[in-house]
Amino acid sequence: MNFVAASMLSCDFSELGYEIYRAVQAGSDYIHLDVMDGAFVPNITFGAPVIKCVSASRRAPFDVHLMIEHPERYVEDFRNAGADIITVHAEATNHLDRLLHQIKATGAKAGVAINPGTPLTAVEEVLPVADLLLLMTVNPGFGGQSYIDSVTDKIRRAADVRRRRGLEFLIEVDGGINAETGRKAAGAGADILVAGSYLFRSEDLGIAVNSLKF
Repeated sequence: MNFVAASMLSCDFSELGYEIYRAVQAGSDYIHLDVMDGAFVPNITFGAPVIKCVSASRRAPFDVHLMIEHPERYVEDFRNAGADIITVHAEATNHLDRLLHQIKATGAKAGVAINPGTPLTAVEEVLPVADLLLLMTVNPGFGGQSYIDSVTDKIRRAADVRRRRGLEFLIEVDGGINAETGRKAAGAGADILVAGSYLFRSEDLGIAVNSLKF
């Protein structure tokens, strides 16, 4: 069975601590926190101080997705704030291998993300270092977008690379995930489905979470 990560980008920010609790109670395996800086992506969310405020009450791993420029400057801040997984974009740094090792040196798990238009070959050399590969299934920056179907083949190819090379990284997908697209992504090899709008706009959060476990 795959895992579900609740994306807090779509929750009520005025009740962030409670929304995290509610997502975990509903069966979410991870809490996905999108950090945006208004430069790497055209939106701004929150930073390490906000994550630190809610980290004490977490009951699931914090999966922190840095959609920011120069992420190497902030790794320690987010680890100290409570991040269990820190994922950085290959497009946002010049020294990806060094950055992944920097993350792992803090004790956090290291993830690498690529946008829909970035080929899988851009990160193949660092996959032995990575604990997680995040394949964006929308162009990052905003919630509520539609799943880009062409990424499904990239998921399948990533799973094949993992199998052929005997690697152990998890494959996570983020963007436009619902029961239909989630089944497609999981069938192609995704281990973690990140969902925001689909979960937090549902009438029953628990039913929505369970509908993404295949």
